[in-house]
Amino acid sequence: MKKARELKLSALKGFPQIVEGDDLSALIWKSLHDNAKTLKDGDILVLAQKIVSKAEGRLVNLTTVSPSPNAKELAEYLGKRPELVELILQESNEVVRTRPGTIIVEHKSGFICANAGIDHSNVKGPWGNDEDWVLLLPEDSNLSAERIRSGLEALSGKKLGIMIIDSYGRAWRNGIVGACIGLSGVPALVDMRGKKDMNNYQMRVTVIAAADELAAGASLLMGQTNEATPVVLVRGFPYELRESSAEELVRDRKFDMFR
Repeated sequence: MKKARELKLSALKGFPQIVEGDDLSALIWKSLHDNAKTLKDGDILVLAQKIVSKAEGRLVNLTTVSPSPNAKELAEYLGKRPELVELILQESNEVVRTRPGTIIVEHKSGFICANAGIDHSNVKGPWGNDEDWVLLLPEDSNLSAERIRSGLEALSGKKLGIMIIDSYGRAWRNGIVGACIGLSGVPALVDMRGKKDMNNYQMRVTVIAAADELAAGASLLMGQTNEATPVVLVRGFPYELRESSAEELVRDRKFDMFR
């Protein structure tokens, strides 16, 4: 009889507040020690997008943004600040849907999301009114994950995976869920086509969004308000680690029936 598989997720407690220029690899390494955690080959660290964006200086004060005429017109319809709409447009390839209060765009990374992933929550600026500060997504989340992985592998001597996640809404279901926006050393997708099930049926279309499945689980431990647990250690990931890109998760336009 096969041994039962086990997946263990552990949120690191007491993680510090992040400011621009912080070395996330070093801070995660220290936090692992403070939480009495060691690393093994095949472990994965899942990081909340906010700590990566903060370390990379992606904080923007809206009072420094000059909105274009297009942004001003769209902002009036949306009921949003023109400066915020200008940033959303700058961070997007295209606007997909709008209605008063909501703007859905294709982010530069290819992901479809609200507000280009720009967020006010848990954001505090170094000066001025906190309401004026917003946080943008990392410029290249895959590259960010690769850098953090390289640092942690150098510190630990272990083969690791890194994922960066954010909370996304979904087109046909209520509520938000954790989703992967960047990764290194972790398969975004696991292709089951050609494999056989328990009844010897050969799978034909099944491709698992393994990174998103793991992101959703880690997001449960991170929380959404004041939990202050933006890093989760994962052990027992049931698929082989490999190099991939979060862009694998983006459906090609020609197969997008709902765009």
